[in-house]
Amino acid sequence: MDQATVADDLEKILVTKEQIDERLAGMAARISADYEGRDLLLVGVLKGAVMVMADLVRALDRHVEMDWMAVSSYGSGTKSSGVVRILKDLDKDISGLHVLVVEDIIDSGLTLSWLLANLRSRGPASIEVAALLRKPDAAKVDVDVRYVGFEIPDEFVVGYGLDYAERYRNLPFVGTLAPHVYR
Repeated sequence: MDQATVADDLEKILVTKEQIDERLAGMAARISADYEGRDLLLVGVLKGAVMVMADLVRALDRHVEMDWMAVSSYGSGTKSSGVVRILKDLDKDISGLHVLVVEDIIDSGLTLSWLLANLRSRGPASIEVAALLRKPDAAKVDVDVRYVGFEIPDEFVVGYGLDYAERYRNLPFVGTLAPHVYR
């Protein structure tokens, strides 16, 4: 899907596909260096992180394992419900492993904070976070994120895995959704 298909639904493009590719390549180089000589398990947070995870893994110059979790605190709205639910848990025991959680976006940080506490309770050797996007102005809790692609304003964004009511995920860029779409 391209921009022309959804032009009336978007206000602007915040991050282009080319910018995403370049930033993920840089993040991958840093991750490869930081974890040299150690096994690494990437945990993608479904559904939004699918695009980030796929492109990040392809950019890594090393072997990694992957697993997936699905947690929810949004429903179909634009604001977190505040209640976190595990919809799909990991298939693998992470005790003693180096874990890198891959996220599409960090808004308030509440869901990620909950998820990190849950994963830490499982005894990994280390746990870090890589996120394509972070909204510093939306933060309600401080979450340490080791790898951040882009800091963006506190606006509702879609594309590159991010959705509104399960739509727009397949856009190859990140754009702001026009308010008339979600009002």
